[in-house]
Amino acid sequence: MKQLTGLDAAFLYMETPTTFGHVSGLGIYDAPANSDETPYELYRNRLEERLAVLDPFRRRLVEVPFGLDHPWWIEDPDFDLDFHLRHIAVPPPGGARELSDLVARIIARPLDRSRPLWEVYVIEGLENGRWAALTKVHHATIDGAAGAEMMMMLLDSEDARTDLAMPPLPAPERLPTPLEMMGRTAMSYASRPRRFFAAQSRMAADFFEIMSKNSGALAGAVTGMARNTLPGGNGETRDDGTGLLAPRTPFNRAITANRRFAYRTYSLDEVKEIKNHFGATVNDVVMATTAGALRRYLERHQALPEKPLVAAVPVSIRTGQEEDMWTNRVSSIVARIPTHLTDPGERISFAAGAMNEAKGNFELVPAEALVNLSEFSPPALFTQAAGAMTRFRMGDHIAQPSNLIVSNVPGPRKPMFLGSARLVHYYPVSTIAEGQGLNVTVQSLENCLDLGLVACRELMPDLEDLADDFGAELGHLLEIARQSAG
Repeated sequence: MKQLTGLDAAFLYMETPTTFGHVSGLGIYDAPANSDETPYELYRNRLEERLAVLDPFRRRLVEVPFGLDHPWWIEDPDFDLDFHLRHIAVPPPGGARELSDLVARIIARPLDRSRPLWEVYVIEGLENGRWAALTKVHHATIDGAAGAEMMMMLLDSEDARTDLAMPPLPAPERLPTPLEMMGRTAMSYASRPRRFFAAQSRMAADFFEIMSKNSGALAGAVTGMARNTLPGGNGETRDDGTGLLAPRTPFNRAITANRRFAYRTYSLDEVKEIKNHFGATVNDVVMATTAGALRRYLERHQALPEKPLVAAVPVSIRTGQEEDMWTNRVSSIVARIPTHLTDPGERISFAAGAMNEAKGNFELVPAEALVNLSEFSPPALFTQAAGAMTRFRMGDHIAQPSNLIVSNVPGPRKPMFLGSARLVHYYPVSTIAEGQGLNVTVQSLENCLDLGLVACRELMPDLEDLADDFGAELGHLLEIARQSAG
């Protein structure tokens, strides 16, 4: 048995009838080169073959009675691979719209907590003889970095397609009784004051060390927050009075359980051509393109705020020294994105400055200590608060700290295979929360940049239009770069 960390458990507590804790990924594959293999058989055989190293796929939750402490993981005594692996098809003609609609329906259903928290859908019937695999895994068991590692365990590179020596499967564990779980909780509570004091002491030491090394930067950050300043494109700051809350948009309202999904693919070489022209990074181009696409979308809806939107950007705090890779080591930074600027070049400059400032402020906070303190959050209270947010539709009534999540995930640059089938695209399918009905995530694969958009169906029924806006914005930036070069 292994107890969930406070951060892992938080992704369980946040779940409500409209907010789900799972994250997904949509892999698109060429038809298997070996005609004797069907996509379903290929995927099932690979899962069965490597199950011994895929801990999150074997373990299930054991809740503590009355929500008195964080849950525990055990090796599932009734593990059934065929329950988790499903075989379906899209309706003809098997295009992007049919696949998007199917994915949206699947991600709008919560995972069964009485079983290991994952599902995989092998989807056939796509155009050009291709097929897809939609993975759906709860965030309580992996973060983005662990998810990428899991994908690499399932796939092979072209120059390393060999059979791996697998350890034996761990023995299933007996399901503990409620009385046994209460006993474990009592022991945990007995040591809690000591552990809480140690966490506070580490946090104080971290703050002291950071302040001594970054006293000038810390003073500047505090002054900036007091003046509500924003980074300008030339490295200066300017006061726009935004404060610490995000402006209202049509997708910053109470969400429903229904989802929309849209995806697109862009050339990574063209994105690099843009970033080289503007002297920026790929991430700067992603953030500026997101701002430009949202500006187009909101202008059509006559809902563009005068102030810049605010994005929450996930950040890994992994050090490479973790004893357990199958856990969450993630935080986030908050950065303003330049939806208020009309010039594309200014948007890239602003995005670069805003991200640099956000990263600087993030480094002034001991993220590791904050994660440690999450161990002591009261589970029952956390769950009740999340439920109240949904019941009272608080997304309609309170301002949010950010408008949306924006994430840029680096993926493999070399060809990857599942058996004899090549992975040609990998579209992120992430999650949304109460009051924040839009998620924008991109992931690279070989020479592609794959975009996945997830939104509340009622708040953004025209999500496909926003996906088109991304292409239009990138095309405009590429045109500027090439005209200047020519």
